Formats: sequence, structure tokens, C-alpha cells
Amino acid sequence: MAEFRIRMPDVGEGIAEAELVEWHVAPGDMVREDQIIAAVMTDKATVEIPSTRSGKVLALGGEVGKTIAIGSELIRLDVDGEGNIGADEPAPPHAAPAPVPEAPVAAAPARTPEPPRISPSVAPAVSPAPVAPRPEGEKPIASPAVRDRARKAGIDLRRIAGTGPAGRITHEDLDRAFASPGTPGGASRPGLAPDTSIKEIKVMGLRRRIADKMTISRSRIPHITYVEEVDVTNVESLRAKLNADRREDRPKLTFLPFLIRAMVIALRDEPGINALYDDEAGVVRQYGGVHVGIAAQTPTGLVVPVVKHAEARDLWDCGAEVNRLAAAAKNGAATRDELTGSTITITSLGPLGGLSHTPIINHPEVAIVGVNKMQMRPMWDGEKFVPRMMMNMSSSFDHRVIDGWNAAVFIQRIKALLEEPALLFMEG
Repeated sequence: MAEFRIRMPDVGEGIAEAELVEWHVAPGDMVREDQIIAAVMTDKATVEIPSTRSGKVLALGGEVGKTIAIGSELIRLDVDGEGNIGADEPAPPHAAPAPVPEAPVAAAPARTPEPPRISPSVAPAVSPAPVAPRPEGEKPIASPAVRDRARKAGIDLRRIAGTGPAGRITHEDLDRAFASPGTPGGASRPGLAPDTSIKEIKVMGLRRRIADKMTISRSRIPHITYVEEVDVTNVESLRAKLNADRREDRPKLTFLPFLIRAMVIALRDEPGINALYDDEAGVVRQYGGVHVGIAAQTPTGLVVPVVKHAEARDLWDCGAEVNRLAAAAKNGAATRDELTGSTITITSLGPLGGLSHTPIINHPEVAIVGVNKMQMRPMWDGEKFVPRMMMNMSSSFDHRVIDGWNAAVFIQRIKALLEEPALLFMEG
């Protein structure tokens, strides 16, 4: 038998380290070659690490939440055949504990237990014995202040043992009832007891990546947020019609493909918005291809799958890709390539979208388009109020490289295209 070290492999993306988010084995477990032993989180995705040898787990390279450098020790195994570790090398901190031999225990001489000593100046506390309800009609004796306090707390004074003169109920009797809500003498209402518990939740994995990303974005980017109201009655009517008449080989359309097509057209006049800003190098990189990130909520947190080359996709193709990426993200099957490379992002909370919000830019992009909920509102057409399906768009821009005027022109162009959706097809 020999010891074998498995190092943290290079998982791609040019990264130097990754965060350990899950162990699939523990010290003492037997593992097979190619069995998944751990999962690590890169900037965009979770990567599972397989074992390169079969053997018994001797030690783990760190606890969940630790950042492990590429090439450092991930796990140590006891294997058959040749190992790769010298016998004098120390094990990493999370090693299987060595068994400790039990020392013989000498029999202790029997002792007669001493009675407990009671200080003459301190009497032992004695809880008052619970009492049965007072007979019907018998009024408990208590001061008005005690009665008022009991009434506000919902306590039946007939069930409180009075320790004052002639059985008078005192404030101290109420205090004991508050402290012992489960006893017959305590009648505090359930659910009103203070909760002093504190639960510590370690920020790690995808949640840590989200926290780091949001911190960088808000600390580096001076956001300008522009909110506009859009009449989506016509585009929603068209969407319903297209879904009702669609072929079996075509996907069911949501609102997002229409918005993506409108953004592609609007970006032709405002190409500076389809860009990444390398603020350390002082360079703005404008992209010809429109790669639209779709912020998606998953059971593990927020991820951004990317519709690549939206400028080369028609409405149905956009719809199919949005649906495919949404399913992959929800199931945790999205690849690193599908979660990287966006040049502009859409964020939407669907029916929970509210009337307005202030979306945070997906750094190093320079713009994010936010969709709020749709709702029927009475709108004035010049002669009367008519029901229209309305939606607000809340969009943020990097004010270092995008002026407010350009941001407004971009959003107004999207608004015009969505309000007259036939233009989406006339524009190619």
C-alpha cells in the first residue's frame, strides 16, 4: 500500500484557483477511479472533479468554502501499487483521525456522596406549585397595574398562583408565568415569545461569486438608470397569435425573443452599448455580434446563460435558444461556454417584476435592460380611457462610457419597435 496525492486540476477558463463547494467523499471512504470526489466553483460554473486512482481516502485538501490553487493537493489516497508521496510528508488538515488506544482505567475507591451545601445567606429558588383554576365566580386579588399587564399579555389571572398577602397576585408572579409559558401557572399566548436564535450561513459557492460580482459592479460602475413605460398590447397580441398558429417544430414564444430582436435592431444605431469596458486598460471593446445574457434564477442562485449571435437569429430561433438555455440553467446542466461571453444582459422577474427597479450591470458590460411586470391599465387615447397592456422597462448604463442621451435613444428605439411589432420583421 502507498499514499497517492491527487492535485487540483486545471479546469479551464485560464483561472489560477477555484472554490471548493462540495465533497462527495470523506476520510475512510473507498473510491474508484473516475468516481466524482469533489465539486469546485469557477467564475461561471460548477465543475465536478473525478478521482484518477482507486483507493481509500486518507485526507481532504480543505473544507468546503476554501479556495484551492490549481496544482495544490486536493485529496490523498491509500492505494495499491506505487504512490507519489514520501512517507515523511505531512497530511493535509482534514485527515482521517488515527485511532487512539484506550488506556487502562484504575478502579477508584468508593466514596460516600456528600449532601449539597447551602449557603446560609442564599436560599434555593423554589418554583411555585401550579394551581388549579379558581372556583367559578371567585375573583383573583391583584392591583390594577397587574390586571392591566395580564390583560395585555392575554393571561388568565385565575390560573396564577398569588404569593402576596391573602393570595394577592404580584408582578413577580406574572414574571414567573412569562418565564414558564408551558406550566399551568403560565398562560402567555403561543407565538409571542421572543426568538433569540441566530443562524450563521456561510457565503460560498455560487452565492459568493454573485456577491463578488455585484460588489465589483457597484463599486466600479457609476450607474445611470432610465425607466420608460411601454405599451405591449400589440406585441402580446401578436405573440398569442403566433403561438396559436405555430408549427409543431417551433417553440412556444415568450416575450423575451421579441425584446431580443428589438435590442438587436436598436443596437445598430447605438453600437457603443453592445460593448465591454476594460476599465483597468482604459479600453472599450465594441462587439459586432450581439450576445445577450439572460439573468435566470435557479435553485442555487442567479446565473446568466447567453444567447450567442442574436443578430443572426430570427424570432423562432431566438425563442428556441432562450427556452433551451433556461432549461439547462434550471437543471444545472449549463456549460461554461453557455454561461460566458455576454455583451449585454436582460434581467426580468416576470410577474414579480414590480413597477420599477434599479438593475445592476453585469460587469464588464456597459448596459443591462430590465423588464418589469405587465399589467392592464387605463390609458388616455386623446378622447377616452382605453384598456392597454403596459409594462415598464428599467435599464441601467455605465455612465463613464454611455451618456444619458444615448441611453434614452436606445430605449426609445426599443419602445417604438415593441409598440409596433411589425417593424421587427421589416427590419430583418
